[in-house]
Amino acid sequence: MRFDPWNPDFVAHPYDVYAELRREAPVSFFEPTGQWLVARHADVNALLRERRLGRSYLHAATHEEFGQPAPPDFQEPFWRVVNAGMLDVEPPVHTRLRRLVSKAFTPRMVESLRPRVAAIAAGLVDAFVAKGGGDLLAEVAEPLPVTVIAEMLGVPESDRRLLRPWSAEICGMYELNPSIEAQHTAVRAASEFAAYLKDLARERRRNPGEDLVSALAQIAELTEDELVGTCVLLLNAGHEATVNVTGNGWWSLFRNPAELARLRADRSLLPTAIEELMRWDTPLQMFERWVLEDIEVNGVAIPKGMEVALLFGSANRDPEVFADPDRLDVGRADNPHISFGAGIHFCLGAPLARIELLESFGALLDKAPAMELVREPVWNPGYVIRGLKALEVTV
Repeated sequence: MRFDPWNPDFVAHPYDVYAELRREAPVSFFEPTGQWLVARHADVNALLRERRLGRSYLHAATHEEFGQPAPPDFQEPFWRVVNAGMLDVEPPVHTRLRRLVSKAFTPRMVESLRPRVAAIAAGLVDAFVAKGGGDLLAEVAEPLPVTVIAEMLGVPESDRRLLRPWSAEICGMYELNPSIEAQHTAVRAASEFAAYLKDLARERRRNPGEDLVSALAQIAELTEDELVGTCVLLLNAGHEATVNVTGNGWWSLFRNPAELARLRADRSLLPTAIEELMRWDTPLQMFERWVLEDIEVNGVAIPKGMEVALLFGSANRDPEVFADPDRLDVGRADNPHISFGAGIHFCLGAPLARIELLESFGALLDKAPAMELVREPVWNPGYVIRGLKALEVTV
C-alpha cells in the first residue's frame, strides 16, 4: 500500500506506509494534493518552529502573488471565520490574539477547572455504567469536552446540542481535497455558528457573566470577527482531539490487552498512558504549513509558494526518537510526541485536554473495571482528523 489518505485501509493503519516513507522518502512530493510530505520526527519538529513557514501566507502576499488560486466565492463565510482565529494567522496578529486568549488558559485557571471536569466525567460514566454500556464515543467521549468548553464560553445548556455538529461539519473543510458537498456543509455550519456567537456576544456585552464570551466581548481591541474566530477555534480544537484520543486510546488498549491489564493494576501509570495513547495512535495525523521563503529539508529544496504536510502520526512512530516505536507502552517515560504541535502554534488547550483525558480514563477505570469491546470499530473516512465512528462496549 502507498500513501493514500482516501483509502479506508490506509486510514485504518497508515503506520507501515509511514515506516517506508521515513526509510526511503522522508521528504516527498504528493501529486494529488500538491504537497510535500515530511515523515521524520526531527524534520517535523523543526518545521513546526520554522518562521519561514506559516499557517497562512495572506499576511505576506495575495493569493495571486503567492501563485495560489483564490478560494471560490461561496467559501467566503467559512474563511472569514477561520482566518480570524489565531491558528490560521501569523505574527503580529497571532501574538496579539494568543496573548488575549491565553489569560483564560493560565496554569492556575486550568487547574481550577479540574473539580468541575472530574464531576462531569464522573456523571457521564455513572450514567453509562447504569445502562450497561453503549457507544463510548457518543455517551462519554463527546459530551465531556463539549460540556467543558461550552461552560467556559458560556453557551446556555439548551444550545449545547448544536456545538458538536457545527464543529464536525466545519472540520470537514480541513480534510484533503474535500468534496463540494463537504465544502458547502462547512460553509453553512461556519455561517450558522458565527451568527449564533455574534448574538451571544452582543447579549453578553449588555449583561456580562463570568464566562469567556463575556470576557472577550469586553475587549475593545478584539474585532467581532476575531471574537467569533477565537470561539470557533476553541470549540473545534478544544474537543475534536480529546474525543479522538479517547476513542482511539480505548481501541488501542483493547488491541493491547496486556497493557490494559497493566494500567488497570497500576493507576499511577495513567499520566504516562495518556501521553502514550496520544503518540501511538495520533488523532491529528497531518498539520499543514505554507513555505514563505525557499527552504531545504533533509537535502530536498522546497520553493516558496509550496505547502508542506507534516505527518504527526509518522513522526510519533520514528525509531530515531522512540525506542520500539510500534509497541504500546503505557509506562513509556521518554515520550517527546508532537501530538499537540510545537512552536508558536503549540496547542493552547493542551493542559485542559490532559485534565479531561485523565479524569475520563480514570473514571472509566474506576467505575467500569471490566469494560469490554462489543465489536471491532470502523474508522471515519477522514484522514487528517482521524477517529472512530463509534466504540461499542459493555460494562
